[in-house]
Amino acid sequence: MSDVPVLIHTAVAIVATVVLIVRFRVNPVISLVLGSLYLGLTTKLGLDKTVQTITKGFGDIMAEVGLLIAFGVLMGAILQEMGTIEQLVHRLIRVFGPKRLPYSMSLTIGTLLQSIYLDVLLVISAPLARSASQRIGPLGTPRMAVAMAIGLECGIVLVVPGVGALALAALLHVPLGTMLLWGLLLIIPTIVISVAIMTFLFRKGFWNAATDETAETRRAHTKADTDTQTEQLLPPEQHSSVRSAGTAEGSDVPAATATLQKTADGEDTHADKPRSEAGAPHLLLSFAPLLLALLMIAAGAITDAADLHNRVLAFLADPVVALLAGLIGTVVIGRIHMGQKRVEDAIARGFKDSGQILILTAVGGSLAAVVAAGGLGDILRGYFGAHSFAPLLLVWAIAAVLHIAVGSVTISAITAAGILAPLAPSLGIDPVLIALAAGTGSLFAVHVTSNTFWLLQSLMGQTTRGTLKTCTAGVSLASVVAIILLQPISLLFF
Repeated sequence: MSDVPVLIHTAVAIVATVVLIVRFRVNPVISLVLGSLYLGLTTKLGLDKTVQTITKGFGDIMAEVGLLIAFGVLMGAILQEMGTIEQLVHRLIRVFGPKRLPYSMSLTIGTLLQSIYLDVLLVISAPLARSASQRIGPLGTPRMAVAMAIGLECGIVLVVPGVGALALAALLHVPLGTMLLWGLLLIIPTIVISVAIMTFLFRKGFWNAATDETAETRRAHTKADTDTQTEQLLPPEQHSSVRSAGTAEGSDVPAATATLQKTADGEDTHADKPRSEAGAPHLLLSFAPLLLALLMIAAGAITDAADLHNRVLAFLADPVVALLAGLIGTVVIGRIHMGQKRVEDAIARGFKDSGQILILTAVGGSLAAVVAAGGLGDILRGYFGAHSFAPLLLVWAIAAVLHIAVGSVTISAITAAGILAPLAPSLGIDPVLIALAAGTGSLFAVHVTSNTFWLLQSLMGQTTRGTLKTCTAGVSLASVVAIILLQPISLLFF
């Protein structure tokens, strides 16, 4: 088959999949399978190999990341039930203070909490972020909203065990330890720079509370400002009671989630202490199993880079073993502090959440497999040589276009990586760079087709116009910052 029909049919398959999802609201799983069938039947795969390629692509992704996604989601469900996330946010407020909270919370969400399903993590942390936004000042809502959006979306595709990062690493055969280390190297400056730029823009007039925040949010901030002025006129020993009353009467956030206040002698009061801290395990203990799992994976990458070979260490550093150890440790801690029944309930919810993630990730792998087997890789290889201009920018652009159309960060990243994976040898690009470039491109233009967009709008008290600024503009900025930062990384280290 000549080049032109393959290119046309590939474009038709991708566009048709997008139209089915966006225009006709067909379930993404069904749309992706239909697109895969069309592409396979119209290219060299034909009747004989189309279904075989689809099922093989599905199975290959599941073999690589199925257990990892399940283990990660189950750990997240137990941490949620223990109230660990709420406890963490309150600790961040106490350690870094409200002014630095957008940075500390975004970095924590993006790097540490990726075992938790995005929607679950957003629902847990958004009320706390909304409460904390009242302490930051008039720009509290946009600063916290953009920090959450950037941390959530970047973490999915750049940091293990984020769902997108796992899928990209599996598709491009990148060791998870390598993906973890380079993902961390990229995401930390990306978050800091992006949040700082958005904060600067908000202060220069990019945010208008009258049109970008709901009336309820504006009333809550007005009440918080009044409480702050009252505190300045009262003796210190009465500050806590004023703030507690203000939270209960004037805010839409329960008093139990209000941040801790300091009394005159410098000690924390317990009136505003979150419910999750009563009888909850120490924060470090709660996260110890997850941190241990990530350290085990990273250790494997370090030993590989140092060309050290040890069978026992290689076994322990295997991502399946490491995350299984993390899950077992989390279950043990959960049973000690919550009892067997609550842990079992959390695991049941985790299985329910993981089903959708697993199937969607796997059918994305099916489409990528059909695209690669249909001949597109061979065609592109003929057009692009080892000295092609800005190959990483090409990967980024393809993922960005797919995301604008599809609205799914994970699907667009997987599809872009699948299209360009065959080019890696001829372009002389390390697969981890392709994975990171596809991930950063898939972050561009998170908009109204994204569930995250609407969750952030409702949970953070923003209007649609405000969410376009914090979520769409903020995450798009992070996407651009990340691909710019990735260029020197590719030159210096590969």
